[in-house]
Amino acid sequence: MTDMPHPAPTPSSASLPTEGRRPVLAWALWDWGSAAFNAVVTTFVFSTYLSSQLFVDPAIIAAANGDDKDPALVRALAENASLVGLALMFAGIVVALVAPVLGQRSDGTGRRKLWLGVNTGLVVLAMAAMVFVEGTPGYLVLGATLLAVGNVFFEFASVNYYAMLTQVSTRENIGRVSGFGWGMGYVGGIVLLVLLLVLFIQSFGNPDAGGLLAVSKDGGLNIRLAVLASAVWYGVFAIPVLVRVPEIPAQRREVRVGFFRSYAVLWNTLRSLWRDSRQVLLFLVASAVFRDGLTGVFTFGAIIAAQVFGFTSTEVLYFAVAANVVAGVSTFLAGRLDDRFGPKRVITVSLIGLIALGSVILFIGTSVPAFWVAGLALGMFVGPVQSASRSFLARVAPEGREGEIFGLYATTGRAVSFLAPGLFTLFVGLTGDTRLGILGIVLILAVGLVLVLPVKAKPAAIV
Repeated sequence: MTDMPHPAPTPSSASLPTEGRRPVLAWALWDWGSAAFNAVVTTFVFSTYLSSQLFVDPAIIAAANGDDKDPALVRALAENASLVGLALMFAGIVVALVAPVLGQRSDGTGRRKLWLGVNTGLVVLAMAAMVFVEGTPGYLVLGATLLAVGNVFFEFASVNYYAMLTQVSTRENIGRVSGFGWGMGYVGGIVLLVLLLVLFIQSFGNPDAGGLLAVSKDGGLNIRLAVLASAVWYGVFAIPVLVRVPEIPAQRREVRVGFFRSYAVLWNTLRSLWRDSRQVLLFLVASAVFRDGLTGVFTFGAIIAAQVFGFTSTEVLYFAVAANVVAGVSTFLAGRLDDRFGPKRVITVSLIGLIALGSVILFIGTSVPAFWVAGLALGMFVGPVQSASRSFLARVAPEGREGEIFGLYATTGRAVSFLAPGLFTLFVGLTGDTRLGILGIVLILAVGLVLVLPVKAKPAAIV
């Protein structure tokens, strides 16, 4: 590259000023806290809330007369689910255009922690604003917009957070550290979901109020307050990484290029990767596809549970807690397998498991026990794919350029982020059956598997 000086070599995590395992724990607590967004907002609570009958025209509900299979009601619910998918698609476009430049600039200025803090703060604010999304049709667009905004800034925060993985690990333990962080996210999700269930959501014999706090369910108030509490949770557990993890060395702060000039720098990076590190680009493309499939599993899995298998909001949370237990245990174990056998094998085996189990859900009818078995088994493979993908890229990223590479990771993922919501919406629209939306997600995972098979782990060489 000619637009910016090559950064000084990055010290290994062993040479950074650390105090035992404290930086690793502080770093992983951000994953723990991020469950407030991943589990509560995008997967099990807020997205399910937006797809509920609260946001359907009361006249349609009255005409259905309690029949959950009424064609007009089913169609209205599917349209709401499609709107959520559309909002996330637009969010993905924004991330695709901006994320790599933000990552590149955080590398060059030595301000990863600053931008991690800023973007995390904006996610927390978006979550807090969700308390105003009343459970009436008129607030559906506001809810979908806040969901999209939260996703944008969460992706921006993740770029810097992922790049910091190399600051708290070595090449020998990076798989375990990544798996530990992702596993902490699942454990955090378990603890938070149980708290929300007990305090705000479980009826405890009172159908008009939720939780031990006896919060009214009118207008979804108990759900909205649960999301507000989650925003506080996220903000609190995001603090340790900003305090305990050392910043990247100050000598890298000499780089100064304008925001739009950064796109020229980005173009040169892509040319260099194509010329000297094509395997990295191939992995970015493959992971973009299968990660979009994983996003579909997260975003639409709870919607399918509610609309197809008749799960109540409480039952969705019970399932979420159980799924997080399974996913957390498997991710901790997968981190060790990552260091021993390599991240690609973990990714490949996990994708095969996801494709097989996703296909099973298409053929189990409306059997709730069968969905529990297939859904929990599917959860075994979700975390390991994500953790191993993160460690794979951290292993091959050039020292001092992790933010830029993870920015590309976010961009390539978001460049195809229309696939999961788009195919989900297409299959639901063509059939009028929310369940068949999972067929689109399975197809995406299968394409991702085919693309990742020929990729070899070769460190990037950017000059």
